[in-house]
Amino acid sequence: MLQKDGFFRNRRDESFRQNQPIAPAPAPAAASTAPAPSIEPEKKAESKLVVGHDIKIKGVEISDCDTLVVEGRVEATLDSRVLEIAEHGVFQGTIAVDHAEIRGRFEGEITVRKQLIIHGSGKVSGKVRYAKIKVEEGAELSGDLAVMDKAAPSISVSKRVANA
Repeated sequence: MLQKDGFFRNRRDESFRQNQPIAPAPAPAAASTAPAPSIEPEKKAESKLVVGHDIKIKGVEISDCDTLVVEGRVEATLDSRVLEIAEHGVFQGTIAVDHAEIRGRFEGEITVRKQLIIHGSGKVSGKVRYAKIKVEEGAELSGDLAVMDKAAPSISVSKRVANA
């Protein structure tokens, strides 16, 4: 039986909001020659999704996620800023990200707009598009590889990287 004051609180409950700070009302503008103080826009909190070690997510489209950390298994489509696949994590699907850091396994289609890093324990296979790439010794990289925004033709590679 769930208790109302436990983990799953009703967000409209006053006890939930009692610790929330209340912003002061802005002062009315006075007719003076002094410049008005600049109001800084609120900083947007980074949205981060962590898929834990024993978690499996299948058949979804992940959106509005700045950083995805995969420690379990994900089969999805993703457009994000950052992808991190932990050593035992697996991602299958289609991804478009700015930065990707892979210690686990990726299978599918990946487009990395800035930098792709594949650590020694990482395994990447499928269609890989990247602006910059860093592959550590011991990493496995196979499939259709191409540098983005270059006139160079794509290459097909299937080997274990010995010296990167």
